[in-house]
Order: sequence, then C-alpha cells, then structure tokens
Amino acid sequence: MAVWIQAQQLQGEALHQMQALYGQHFPIEVRHYLSQWIESQAWDSIDLDNPQENIKATQLLEGLVQELQKKAEHQVGEDGFLLKIKLGHYATQLQNTYDRCPMELVRCIRHILYNEQRLVREANNGTSPAGSLADAMSQKHLQINQTFEELRLVTQDTENELKKLQQTQEYFIIQYQESLRIQGEALFAQLAQLNPQERLSRETALQQKQVSLEAWLQREAQTLQQYRVELAEKHQKTLQLLRKQQTIILDDELIQWKRLDVLQSWCEKLAEIIWQNRQQIRRAEHLCQQLPIPGPVEEMLAEVNPSGHLCSHSTFIIEKQPPQVLKTQTKFAATVRLLVGGKLNVHMNPPQVKATIISEQQAKSLLKNENTRNDYSGEILNNCCVMEYHQATGTLSAHFRNMSLKRIKRSDRRGAESVTEEKFTILFESQFSVGGNELVFQVKGRVPFAVPDKVLWPQLCEALNMKFKAEVQSNRGLTKENLVFLAQKLFNSSSSHLEDYNSMSVSWSQFNRENLPGRNYTFWQWFDGVMEVLKKHLKPHWNDGAILGFVNKQQAHDLLINKPDGTFLLRFSDSEIGGITIAWKFDSQERMFWNLMPFTTRDFSIRSLADRLGDLNYLIYVFPDRPKDEVYSKYYTPVPSKAVDGYVKPQIKQVVPEFVSASADSAGGSATYMDQAPSPAVCPQAHYNMYPQNPDPVLDTDGDFDLDDTMDVARRVEELLGRPMDSQWIPHAQSGVTLVDVLIP
Repeated sequence: MAVWIQAQQLQGEALHQMQALYGQHFPIEVRHYLSQWIESQAWDSIDLDNPQENIKATQLLEGLVQELQKKAEHQVGEDGFLLKIKLGHYATQLQNTYDRCPMELVRCIRHILYNEQRLVREANNGTSPAGSLADAMSQKHLQINQTFEELRLVTQDTENELKKLQQTQEYFIIQYQESLRIQGEALFAQLAQLNPQERLSRETALQQKQVSLEAWLQREAQTLQQYRVELAEKHQKTLQLLRKQQTIILDDELIQWKRLDVLQSWCEKLAEIIWQNRQQIRRAEHLCQQLPIPGPVEEMLAEVNPSGHLCSHSTFIIEKQPPQVLKTQTKFAATVRLLVGGKLNVHMNPPQVKATIISEQQAKSLLKNENTRNDYSGEILNNCCVMEYHQATGTLSAHFRNMSLKRIKRSDRRGAESVTEEKFTILFESQFSVGGNELVFQVKGRVPFAVPDKVLWPQLCEALNMKFKAEVQSNRGLTKENLVFLAQKLFNSSSSHLEDYNSMSVSWSQFNRENLPGRNYTFWQWFDGVMEVLKKHLKPHWNDGAILGFVNKQQAHDLLINKPDGTFLLRFSDSEIGGITIAWKFDSQERMFWNLMPFTTRDFSIRSLADRLGDLNYLIYVFPDRPKDEVYSKYYTPVPSKAVDGYVKPQIKQVVPEFVSASADSAGGSATYMDQAPSPAVCPQAHYNMYPQNPDPVLDTDGDFDLDDTMDVARRVEELLGRPMDSQWIPHAQSGVTLVDVLIP
C-alpha cells in the first residue's frame, strides 16, 4: 500500500506531526495530487554532498513542475477551476524556490518521506504501556529536527544575504575608485592640453558626473550599512537559536545517553551549522576590513567561537566505560569517541588519545581550569591510542584494549579512612585542530600568517610527524627513535635521549635556511627529500616496516655487528637528498660492513627497490632477522614470458662489481659472463682507479669508508674533472649511464 494512503489514516498526535512536515516550502496539496509520482522517484539515490549530483536534482525539480502543470491542465469544470489556479501557482512557487538550489528540494522530500514512513510504521506497531512516554520522546525529537531544519534555512538565508552584500560592496569600491580618478591630478593635467572651449565643456561634464557619483556613493554607503545591520541581526537570531539547540542537545539529551547514533547525528548537524555561521561571520569581518563601516561583527565572532569550542569539547565522550574497580597488573578496556570528528574532518589527521589516572582532588581542580595536567596519581600501561575513522558508520573512536594499571600513588590517609574510600578517575585527553593546519604554530591573537621566530623541539616534532604522515599517506609515523635521530641531525648532538632536547628551540633559519654542519643542504631539504622518495617509490616498504631509515652509518654498523653475514638494512643517505642506501654485513678479508651508493628517485624510476634487492643474492636477511624474499617477493616484477618473434629480450640487473665473482662462486659457477662483468661502458675498476687499491687513503683503519674524510677529496676531483665523483660509496652498476644489460635465460 502506498505510504500516502496509509499516512491519511493517521490519527491524533501522529496526524499533527505529519501535517507539520508541510508548509510553504512544500505544500501538502502537492504531496496529495502527485503522491504516486513522488513515491516512484529515486530520491535516496542522490548524494547531497556531491555537487555533481546537482544535475539529477535539477531533473527531478523539472519533472515535479511538469507533473504539476499537467495535473493543473487536466482540471475541468467549476470545481476544478480553483484547483487549476492553485496547482499552477504551486508549480511556479516551487520553480522559483528551488531553481538555484535543487538539492534542497531533494533534501526536503527525503525528510518528508522518511518521517511519513516512520509515523506509519509506529502506528502499525500499535500502542504499548509506554506509549505515552514514547509519544513524548518522539515529539521532543521531532522538535529538535524541526529546529535543525529552521537553522539550516536561516543559515542558507544569511549565506545569500552575505553574497548580496559582497557584490554590492565590490561594485561600491569600483565606483569609489572612479570618483577618485575623476578627482585625480592626472586627469586635470590632460584637460590642460585641450583648447579653452573643449576644456570648459569637458570640465562641466566631469563636474556633473562627479556630483552624481558622490550622491550615488552616499546612498550606497547607507545601503551597505543597512545590509550589514540586517545581516548582523539575522546572525544574532541564528546564534540565539543555536545556543538554545546546543543546550538541549549537549546538556539534556547527551546526559541522558539514549541512542548514541542519533546523538552523533545531532551533534554533527550542530557542529556543521556552528561552523557555517562562524565562516560567514569571518567573511563579513573581512568585508568590514575592506570597507571600514562600524558593525557588531567582532562581538558575534567572540560569541560563536566559544560555541564551537564547547561543541567539540562536549562531544568527546567515553563510549565504553572502564571498570568501576581497578586492580593493579590487571588488563581493562575502554573506548572514547568524538561525535563530531567526521563532520569537522578531524579524521583526516587522526589525533592521539592519552589516558591517565588522577585523584578526585585533581579532577575537581581540572574542572576549575586549574593547571594540574602534569600531576598524575599512577601509571597506566598501553595508555596511548590513535583514533580510527570507520567509513561505514561515520564514527571516530579510539579503542583501548589492553590497558593495565601498573602502579598507584595514594595520598596520606587520616584517621579511619580505608583504601577503598579514596577515589580516582581516568582522564582521557587529546589535542586536535579544527579548520585547517596551514599554520601549525599559531598563537592566540597572532597577526595573520605570522608564526613565531622560534619553536620548541617538541612542537616541531608534532608538526614533522603530522606532515610526514600526511605527505607519505601512511599510518606509520615517526617513532621516538626517529625523532632522536632528527634531533641529533638538527642540533649536531650525540645525545640519544629525546628528553634532552625538550627545552631546545629551533629557529626558522636553523630549520630551512642554514645548511647542516658539513653539508650543502638544510634540515628541511633533507627531510623533504626523504618524504618525496617514500611517497613516490617506497611507501609499501615503509608501511611494511622494511625500511629502518632514520639511522646514520655508525648506528647501522652497530646494529649489524652481531648479525649473520648477509643481514642488511635500508637507511636514508646523509650525503644525498632523497637518497636511500643499503648497509649490510659480509665479513671478508677487505672489510666487514658494506655501504652501497645511494639510490634516488631517478634510480627507482628505472628499476624498483624490490627488484634491485632481489638481484643481490648475497643480501639474505632484512634486519633484524626476516628473510628477504619473505618481505620483498610480493613486490618483485614478474619474469616476462619468452618472446615469440625470435628475439631474446634483455633485462636490467643490479650488479655490485666487488661481489660479482663471489656471487658466481656461490652459484656453483653457473653464471654467464654477462652476469659476472659490467658492460663495456663501465671501465674495470682495477685498471682505472684514481687511487691504488691497497692501502686506500680514504678508508678507515677497519677498512670502512669515512664519508667526512673523503668529501674534500671528492670535491677536489670534481673540480678537476668537472663532474661529480662518488668515491665514498661502493659503486653499483646502475649509476648514471653505467647500466648493465644481462641476458636472463
């Protein structure tokens, strides 16, 4: 049975609720005479947040108007005359109302159909002993939804008024500049070149135009002032209605904790409307700065900003409470949720939530805004968790699954107080930014686009981690060890404790203008190069944890020293921006540790990292002890099938000259000549080395290369030859033009 037929059978309060759905925005007569057509259209298939769906909405609007006009034309007789006029009027009214915003028509009809179906369903289910209470709750929820609809309409109205004000002001500024041009000295200098009669005629015309323009400017200035006052009054009424709705949702409904998904929907609508009005008021403020005419914009901004703060603060809730009684060394769980996280795009940079335990007195002090954030009453293990966004449900939440109370710090008990009388609470806290992060280090009251000259290292750590995850598009951010490495690099320090850098500050020059000690690049250039190569070529390997990355050469050797031969790790190069090098252990008569010349984006465009590692058979384990093929085999390029046209297809293969003979021996002498030797384009190292093989002045006493000692030599050779020289690395046969073509049978 059609919904409209059942809706006409509603009685009592349900009938009143159904009638309240209609009005000038959509007359009930249209619903009645076009019920079959309306219910047959796919209103729910249109995505209201997708501007591309606007074409479908326009087609539905045109179809609705055409159906109304057809219905009006078919009305005949004396009784049909008035109905014909009324339906024609409704067709024109709907066309004028929704012509510029057809999506609003879709939203309106979807809202009507949804509530009609709900009312019919509730009526069919019959009444219950709790029916009166359910009716009261339903009436209250209906009132909330109607208020949201009213807020949406008035917000749309102020948006249109703001656009009209902007257009009027822009035209006013153009005419004002024209008035200044007429008064300008340059114009009168041009008049001096005319003969007296022409000059007199021209001056008279300009004076008349100036008088007319001045009168127009005075009228338009008053009109602009009137527009601003009217817009401010509408914003005041909207903010008043917003405060009332916010009180109902946050102070009444949220406390009762009924139907969390419905609460989230309300909170998201509330946050969205607050944000839209805040943006409108900021745009109005910008217009006032362009053309200073007094208005109450600053007062309204001061009023709407706390509403936004309260909305985001109050909707950060504990969905799953921890146990009321906690024991040390016992696991417990909890879940926190940010009801407005999806709507405010907080999930684009998921914040971290930290759980700490505080005493009853500390909790009371915190509610009084007293600074007690560093005073904790115990230690909780696994107390940090990153919030996760669930696309299907639209929820942003953090699940603490394995928290454990390690220890508790009790206050001194007096008299007969028992241990159980002392109460504690778990504090969940998080920091997130709403409205964009183009300025990470902004301060309250700052000049627009101005940032401090210096920031503390912990602040820079947060910014670097946020930037890193956003650029690389990875959930694997910077670890504590990574940040220690970056601090050592930036401050030229050897301390391995992150806490030692907490009080250090970083200036903008130190960050992005001054070269790092002994290098020809800045800290930011190096860090940006790391993000670039990861984003373009190495993101899967970084996500797999196969790239250690942020370690220097000596640290790499320390990590590898106790590992079996063939163990290797990947680290970011110190000498090459955006370079990544392989360090591995292979104990030989010459040396124990080997470092391959860095690969860059150019190299990975020719052959991927996984394929290069697959070519080097003497690399066996990924640090610490993972088999190489287990980590990288899924990224190997499949071997192409044999050609059918009689040609053998060549392949590029990674070769390290020092290990060619060793690889051939380990393979049982089965390697071909092409596997063992570089192409004729590569000069044999034994005949053309710049320095004798033994002893080598650029090697350390243990046989390892020392980058710092060789840089001066390399630069000198570069000056002599007019090209770079990479003598500090073991060359691989894919640097520049030194590509080796080998035949793979």
